[in-house]
Amino acid sequence: MTKQLFGIAVVICLLVCSLLGQERPTVTPRPTETPKPAEAAQQKEEPPVVTKHSIQVGGRTLSYTVTTGFMPLKNAASGDTEARIFYMAYTMDNPPAKRPLMFSFNGGPGSASVWLHLGALGPRRIKMLDNGMMPPPPFEMEDNQQTWLTETDMVFIDPVGTGYSRAAKPELASKFFGVNGDIDSVGEFIRLYLGRNERWSSPLFLVGESYGTTRASGLSNYLFEKGIALNGIILVSTVMNFQTIRFADNNDLPLVLILPSYTTTAWYHKRLSPAMQAKSVEQVAQEARQFAANEYMPAMLRVDQLSAAEKQNLMDKFSMYTGLSKEFVERNNFRVELGEFMKELLRSERRTTGRLDSRFKGIDRDAAADNTDSDPSMNAIRPPYTAAFNSYVRGELGYKSDTEYYILGGGISSPWNWNTSNAYADTSIPMKDAMAKNPYMKIFLAQGYYDMATPFYAAEYTVSAMNLDPTLRKNISFSYYEAGHMMYIEKTSLKKLKDDASGFIQRSLKN
Repeated sequence: MTKQLFGIAVVICLLVCSLLGQERPTVTPRPTETPKPAEAAQQKEEPPVVTKHSIQVGGRTLSYTVTTGFMPLKNAASGDTEARIFYMAYTMDNPPAKRPLMFSFNGGPGSASVWLHLGALGPRRIKMLDNGMMPPPPFEMEDNQQTWLTETDMVFIDPVGTGYSRAAKPELASKFFGVNGDIDSVGEFIRLYLGRNERWSSPLFLVGESYGTTRASGLSNYLFEKGIALNGIILVSTVMNFQTIRFADNNDLPLVLILPSYTTTAWYHKRLSPAMQAKSVEQVAQEARQFAANEYMPAMLRVDQLSAAEKQNLMDKFSMYTGLSKEFVERNNFRVELGEFMKELLRSERRTTGRLDSRFKGIDRDAAADNTDSDPSMNAIRPPYTAAFNSYVRGELGYKSDTEYYILGGGISSPWNWNTSNAYADTSIPMKDAMAKNPYMKIFLAQGYYDMATPFYAAEYTVSAMNLDPTLRKNISFSYYEAGHMMYIEKTSLKKLKDDASGFIQRSLKN
């Protein structure tokens, strides 16, 4: 009787536990370990936020889907998540067959993808003044009539340490903060995205700006070795070889390569002679290229041996092409670095010129100082893009987070590893290798006449120094804009960039 009662009690207990959703008791229960919060968060993969939108462009309705979320990067050996990369993907609804796919990122290193995203490519953009200057706050968004969504689907990638993207643990961050680690992680993101979204058969493009061009050129070969061949790469404000832009002792190359940008800047601010001012910006740029290549560079090879007459001739022409006084040029022994030029050109007006865009003027605390307080062109764009992005991602895209979105800097927690002994990183050689392996890949460089951060002549030199076979060199094309580093903030250049990019994409698909 006792055994029967015990059996009935066990059955009742099991039924009650089942109804209450509790774990059923077992004869020999095994202890279970509760995952630590960090481990549980690492194992959990948040679903992306998906929203539907439409926009009228040129009388055509574009209906599209935005997917906003994270891609986990896992250690190949352990399977542990080492970082989570934030992205925003724009895909056309009911797309035609073989719809292209473009991956986009900005530079820094340490910059989020917001600049290309909400400045030029996306269907929504930051509303600036027509010349690209900052409007009065509060800042607004507007439909982008020059969106690249008419040509291609787009995925905007925030590399680790930018935007919302973070390493899983602080001690893992340095793995991603370097030339090679950055390329590896973004390349792995692209591989994962292609697989998860069934896009392996899509025509593929990259677009990068500033350091993003360094990343894109390095990715071209990295991806090819992973079996991913690109149709084309768009490089906006290009730097592939950092020796061309880093001012340093015993490196006169940047001094020569930036001089044509000094000329265009002086022309814009009407600091050249009347005869030079009567010419177009294209004409003065070409004259400055000739002076830099045929006279300035040869002179710098033997500057300590120049005769008095040769020095005087060089001084006269240097002053003529830069708008700087002969006394200032002589005092600097023909070595005028960017910071000195920015401060000196408009000193008589008590103004400075911008670095990202030399059309902009700044006001320093001390007009007589040797260095500028800040970059007026960066001052004009950072608040609008920061405020408008945070409003856009939370409101229109429906992604809400209290985590700080690192627009530029702030997320790079250790020194950037340039993977060289002198910080002269150079990814033009990997791109040269990729072009030889994939002769169908096209390259397009968009350069601003007033970009002092990545001068147009430095990009031209880098391509020339790649020593490409003529059959590959024809795959590279340039276009120039009467604006700065972010040429698309200026209304005319925004349209020109869209037209140039559309033509480039179409040409690249004809192979």
